[in-house]
Amino acid sequence: METSRLEAFADGVFAIAATLLIIDVTANAPGAELGAALLHAWPEYAAYAVSFVTIGIMWVNHHACMNQIGRANRTFLFANIALLACIAFVPFPTRLVAEHVRDDGARAAALAYGLTLTATAICFQAFWFYAAAGRRLIAEHADQRTVSGISRAFLPGVPVYAGATLVALWNPQAAVALFAAIAIFYVVESSLFGRG
Repeated sequence: METSRLEAFADGVFAIAATLLIIDVTANAPGAELGAALLHAWPEYAAYAVSFVTIGIMWVNHHACMNQIGRANRTFLFANIALLACIAFVPFPTRLVAEHVRDDGARAAALAYGLTLTATAICFQAFWFYAAAGRRLIAEHADQRTVSGISRAFLPGVPVYAGATLVALWNPQAAVALFAAIAIFYVVESSLFGRG
């Protein structure tokens, strides 16, 4: 089974998830108070930026994986659907963090965000390692060094996100800062060391 429909569907989900992030960025205030309201909404801007970059990183990684995959089967399609379901869910905990990072709901919001990203990392690993195991779905032309490099790059994802999520139990604001740092790290690492 070819992968073109899978990729088109995935691109649509990524685009919608990224677009939905902006819907919850608001600043409601009468005329003269708008400036203060815009400043007060900084958590919404920050949550939007971190989640947009995170979804962008996931899209880049999905694209890199699909460049190595030559065919799909039913199991792989369902693994892809599970991954996309997690990605489509990201706007919900993003809104929770934006609304509650400064109040008593910060811990629950940071945990929801972290659990979502951890689940996404688990699904990403299932998606990739199912295809890569024994080169099950890997294209014949795919360089094994690239396949192995993607596999190595995916290994830290689950423990890194799970660790940042656990930090939320003690300090939710620190956990949110870690999620931002992880996104920045992946952008810098990919820009400096990524290939193709």
